[in-house]
Amino acid sequence: MTPPDTDEALATLDEQGFVVLERVLTAAQLDALREEVLPIAERGPLGRNPFEGERTHRVYALLAKAESAAPLVEHPRVLDIVDRLLEPNYLLTACQAIHLLPGETPQALHFDDGFYSIPRPRPSVSISTIWAVDDFTAGNGATEVIPGSHRWGEDELPQPDDRRAQPVLMPAGSVVVFHGTLWHRGGANRSGAPRCALSPQYCQPWARQQENMILAVGARASRYSERIRALLGYSIHPPFMGFVDGVHPARWIDEQYDPADAGAGVESARFWERGGHLTRP
Repeated sequence: MTPPDTDEALATLDEQGFVVLERVLTAAQLDALREEVLPIAERGPLGRNPFEGERTHRVYALLAKAESAAPLVEHPRVLDIVDRLLEPNYLLTACQAIHLLPGETPQALHFDDGFYSIPRPRPSVSISTIWAVDDFTAGNGATEVIPGSHRWGEDELPQPDDRRAQPVLMPAGSVVVFHGTLWHRGGANRSGAPRCALSPQYCQPWARQQENMILAVGARASRYSERIRALLGYSIHPPFMGFVDGVHPARWIDEQYDPADAGAGVESARFWERGGHLTRP
């Protein structure tokens, strides 16, 4: 099945709150993930509560531990969508592996950017993705979503066993992209095998990240592309959000950094030309 193009995906996201891009990873990328990420996930701690999953291994700060996750974080099909939904200079707010063991129970229904205290209905502050390392089936804990719930207001709440929740079924190598305002949960793993997924999430450039990526990834950030470094926080949101000791943070991991090449000065100048307000024409 051919994944939808960006315009089709955005239309589905607007209507349903989520969209699936099927089989966008190559066999080589999947093999690399399984070789590197699965052993890390299997050694990882189990969740500390029912929400994290008491039968779920969760590995946070994944880019500090598995470079094979990088192609997912900066996958062009995904970033083409996120580019249209979030402001320029958006950030990576979370990046984790989620390894559900047999016997895991359903997670509580929630929405990912609920910790931003902005009344609903509202635009999403974050965009989430969940990549299937294993096939997502109705029996192995596929993510469950409530279509259209990204538009709900403050008074619209799901029931614990809401019949509107439906599993996102997709083959390994696929990804579901969804609004941070979409109600969803991890499903119950009633199968006899684990189900592994990776979840990079992105947020507006002015929002606080769930994971402090600068500290979490540390010096290993220098191994990644300029795009990933910017997503981690080695970037400036005009005119100077994110600077370190008065200078661009990229100077701290790249001795060859040239602000002229990065275009940060140009963006800052445009900000002030608009009168010091991003929304002015």
